[in-house]
Amino acid sequence: MSHPTREQLDTLAKEIRETLDPSTITLKERLRIPPMDMPSQDPGERVCNMDEVALGYTENQVVVEALRCLQCKNAPCVAGCPVNIDIPKFIKEAAQGDFAASVATIKEASMLPSICGRVCPQESQCQLTCTVGKSLKSIDKAVNIGRIERYVADWETRNNRRKNPAVAEESGRKVGVVGSGPASMTAAADLRREGHEVIMFEALHKAGGVLVYGIPEFRLPKSIVEEEFASLEQMGVKVEHNFLVGRTARVDDLLEEEGFDALFIGTGAGLPRFMHLEGENLVGVFSANEYLTRSNLMKAYERNVAGTPLYGSKKVAVFGGGNVAMDAARTARRLGAEEVTIVYRRTEAEMPARREEVAHAREEGIRFLMLHAPRKIVGDESGRVSGVELVTCELGEPDESGRRRPVEIPGSEALHLFDTVIVAIGNDSNPLIERTTKDLQVNRKGNIIVDEQTCRTSMEGVYAGGDIVLGAATVILAMGQGRKAAAAMNDYLKTLERT
Repeated sequence: MSHPTREQLDTLAKEIRETLDPSTITLKERLRIPPMDMPSQDPGERVCNMDEVALGYTENQVVVEALRCLQCKNAPCVAGCPVNIDIPKFIKEAAQGDFAASVATIKEASMLPSICGRVCPQESQCQLTCTVGKSLKSIDKAVNIGRIERYVADWETRNNRRKNPAVAEESGRKVGVVGSGPASMTAAADLRREGHEVIMFEALHKAGGVLVYGIPEFRLPKSIVEEEFASLEQMGVKVEHNFLVGRTARVDDLLEEEGFDALFIGTGAGLPRFMHLEGENLVGVFSANEYLTRSNLMKAYERNVAGTPLYGSKKVAVFGGGNVAMDAARTARRLGAEEVTIVYRRTEAEMPARREEVAHAREEGIRFLMLHAPRKIVGDESGRVSGVELVTCELGEPDESGRRRPVEIPGSEALHLFDTVIVAIGNDSNPLIERTTKDLQVNRKGNIIVDEQTCRTSMEGVYAGGDIVLGAATVILAMGQGRKAAAAMNDYLKTLERT
């Protein structure tokens, strides 16, 4: 099956655009406009490079897609957005070709449109409630809000129209931000806007958190994250790398000895979760975190250049069905694996991964072995992975997540040959800050307990947000908490007596 080129998709969009009159278009005409497909690299080519797969809409495509929006008065899409972007307004401005106004509207609520437009699960958030999708009885036919967001954000950068938020007069207050992922980036920007001195602490040598070490280059180019940090630094936010809070300095040290008036903790959920299977310590078993970090942060794919070794894999099994599992599987394919298999204990209908990522994985030749669960990992005489014993499952009654519980079928065990296993079943919170901060309350999973409205923790002046609070969540949910926390922190800082 041939893959349409960007030029072909643009030609189709241009033909449709020429038939539409934005000033007189009716609701029925809007509903008849077909959704615009996202141009992408040909699957046969992209598995041989790390370049971005989705190429982005053309101008014709973004205008046509934006004209599909019904401009609903009740705006159900806004209710589905964790940061309440005025979606109808920015889409209307895009439909009129006013891309500067469109991205400005987005940035009233979200600082990272170029990132969110690429990696947020719009199909389970703003697009899920889209009236167009409901009218056409298919979520796949909802207005592609994220793709429009990405276009206008990229347009701003491409045309050198990026503007940093204005910074108020220096307040004399000093605020620390622990971690540098999306929650921390959002909090840092909003705190700096109020004139506070903001210092961000990052444990690694490069800032960006999961945006840098977790999400592959072919989904989110790292140059985009670097641009966002350049904007933060231009605003006056300082970033200290190789600073591990809990080791380099404790939370109490920052507050009591280093003169910080308040802290935001946004350290994410970066502790890999394993399955405690026999053979999980064999050579060739990786957590998805380690595997993706070696590729994304340390660029293991740059053979003979990278400072980390590249494990030679031919047949790879990936345990899990979320976006991280898709990222790991597609990365393994690009790192030279001949065959990559997603092993998932439910059916595709229950997979939490984005539909687009699953579709891209299939296009790239990733195999899907549904209704199978690993029982043990088998090794050869040298201690390397040689296979996995899998058991066949069937779906039983729903569990606490609402999905039907997988039930193993006795006697269905069989050995499948693999030389590499990647475990991608989720992450837990790193306990370092919890163990070194006596007054910080956490739940049984190690997530920091916060006030739902303010993100304030059990410690005065300390706030938290993102995955360290929510568990593994989405970029936009983390950003929403960063914004909520910053607002409460700004109010708190105003209450402090001048010294």
